[in-house]
Amino acid sequence: MTKAAQLVLELDGSDANELVRALGPGATWLRGFALPSDRALMEAVSAVERAAPFRRMVTKGGFTMSAALTSAGSLGWMTDHQGYRYSPVDPLTGSPWPLMPRVFTDLAARAALAAGFAEFTPDSCLVNRYDPGARMTLHQDKNERDYDAPIVSVSLGLPMTFLFGDLDRGERPLRIPLAHGDVVVWGGPARLRYHGVLALAEGTHPLVGPHRINLTFRKAG
Repeated sequence: MTKAAQLVLELDGSDANELVRALGPGATWLRGFALPSDRALMEAVSAVERAAPFRRMVTKGGFTMSAALTSAGSLGWMTDHQGYRYSPVDPLTGSPWPLMPRVFTDLAARAALAAGFAEFTPDSCLVNRYDPGARMTLHQDKNERDYDAPIVSVSLGLPMTFLFGDLDRGERPLRIPLAHGDVVVWGGPARLRYHGVLALAEGTHPLVGPHRINLTFRKAG
């Protein structure tokens, strides 16, 4: 049995009261870490959305992404016929992306520290909104200039299965059942691990509604 398969079995039979789970060197699952800030986070998401509405972008290959997205911070992630990249300007509005809310940066820094990464100061937050059926295929976050900084990913709303692979796309990924308030942090030797999410099942969350919101904090510039 591979190490990945062993970890899948451990997660399936995990202790529901265990709040910090190691997912391998440099990767940590912080269960419920964002719960104390969930309402403030959703208020901040709404403020970001008012300035930079959610949209479904089209990739260089002509594929329309199933998740709607927006960004906050000095750099926002985007894709179009030129490919994946970061830009200081929202292509939809022609204005700079909205400033990153303080509740965003505070949570990202605390989560990174809890996972062993001190002094994390993100300059970009990609905000994905998943509606039922939306998914994200396995990919690496490699458009950033600074690979020394970790990725901090926050889940809000409906539960979703997070796929966390290895550095080789062909390796079988872990399937991690993320719930509202969960945070996953990966960096160091895990920084370029492949990851994605399975299609979102239908449902309604009392705070977020029929969606899953994912906040992904990066040091992009």
